[in-house]
Amino acid sequence: MTSRVPWWVLTSSAVAPVALIGGWTLAARRQPGGFDGTVETISALAGHGAAGRWLMTAALVCVGICHLVTAAGLHPAARAGRAVLAAGGVATMLVAVFPLPVAGPAPAHGAAAGLAFAALSVWPALAWRRHVPAPVTLRPLVSCAAAAVLLALVAWFAVTLVLGGRAGLTERVAAGAQACWPLVVALSSRWAVAPRRRD
Repeated sequence: MTSRVPWWVLTSSAVAPVALIGGWTLAARRQPGGFDGTVETISALAGHGAAGRWLMTAALVCVGICHLVTAAGLHPAARAGRAVLAAGGVATMLVAVFPLPVAGPAPAHGAAAGLAFAALSVWPALAWRRHVPAPVTLRPLVSCAAAAVLLALVAWFAVTLVLGGRAGLTERVAAGAQACWPLVVALSSRWAVAPRRRD
């Protein structure tokens, strides 16, 4: 009986939230006076016209790569969930590829961000296993509850973005939770004792 989660999956899943939170923290410090991270979105830090936008851009690319690496090696999770996690990683990188303009609409950015938020919210609901021994985070009830919470956080962000309010705060709560959940799954899978099996 050995773990099916390699060390590099633990590393990638741990780096993702560190890169995201560290990125928005460092990038916010480079902004001119008056920048309010509870109001301004993460995308604003990587948008055209932002001071030191390369910091947030690099952080988003790093997070996307981490999700791809985690999805590749998180074998206790069902293949469908891993595929959607990987799609979320690609979409996160596309958020960096299509930054917010200084002014005007940004359909490509909006589409990439929407896909990233959706994929990183629903992947737990597709990752659970019913017929094999699974860690607690990959059991149907827990996986579906995690997806419901992540979707609720994204909905909270969407409401504050549309109606006005502290959209920066709600986005950071939602994005932070999405970045942390793969680490929680990887740790619980690493600690679980189960027969070795790969998709």
